[in-house]
Amino acid sequence: MSDSRADLVRMLADGRPLIMGILNVTPDSFSDGGAFLGEASWRRRLGELCEEGADLIDIGGESTRPGAEPVPPDVQLERVLGPVRAAVSLGKVVSIDTTSTLVAREACEAGAVVINDVSCLAHGGLARVARDFDAWLVLMHSRGAMAAMAGYSAYPEDGYRDVLNEVRDELAQACARAAAEGLDPGKIWVDPGLGFHKSAAHSYAMLRGLAALRGLGPVVAGASRKSFLARDVPAPPLERIGGSIVAALAAVRQGASILRVHDVRATRQALAVAQALGELPC
Repeated sequence: MSDSRADLVRMLADGRPLIMGILNVTPDSFSDGGAFLGEASWRRRLGELCEEGADLIDIGGESTRPGAEPVPPDVQLERVLGPVRAAVSLGKVVSIDTTSTLVAREACEAGAVVINDVSCLAHGGLARVARDFDAWLVLMHSRGAMAAMAGYSAYPEDGYRDVLNEVRDELAQACARAAAEGLDPGKIWVDPGLGFHKSAAHSYAMLRGLAALRGLGPVVAGASRKSFLARDVPAPPLERIGGSIVAALAAVRQGASILRVHDVRATRQALAVAQALGELPC
């Protein structure tokens, strides 16, 4: 077992919520697209995430914003391999955010130990890569490609009869497909896909009912800067930190094990204060 795998096993056993810091090396991500494309920029961002206390670093070379077009694997690899290797060299637990089997495999060879799949396992290749590398696999709920997704929180309100039960069932099916590919079920995490193929009302319903997913595996919650947070008080992504923090605390109260966030220090501070007040378990 490599050091990063051992570190992740130990952190999961501690039982505290883990913070997955986001490093987008993309030109078009919804919140910080283009900010960290160049090597000097992504190295600075990586240093910030480490200094602020991220437990994991989630590195992606393909935007998942609504309408985003697929990025060829070779382009993704050109963007992500440098950051993956740099984060591994710093002793960080690295997650690769991709739906490409080739990108996942190359990133795992470079030291990533988590694969973050926003396709809800559209095909079994990512499960096989996770199996082959003894990696963890995050299965995020979505209903199709990002290119076909409606605008921010614009999914039809009648797109679900019962959003909580339908999302849980669709994630359970993805978990079963991953296990059928030989992946240890204990290596599967689930993500409700807040903001993905969901209206704002759907995302709030999922956040309130997140505990229903815990039977499928550790829950990853990624509300950070999402559009549904600005439904009632409109604000651009960089001005949604207040909503992001409240959503993160709500997710932990509902049993989320991993928080995928842009603002690591602020999230850690909020968790610490909530724990000191007795509002979250220590």
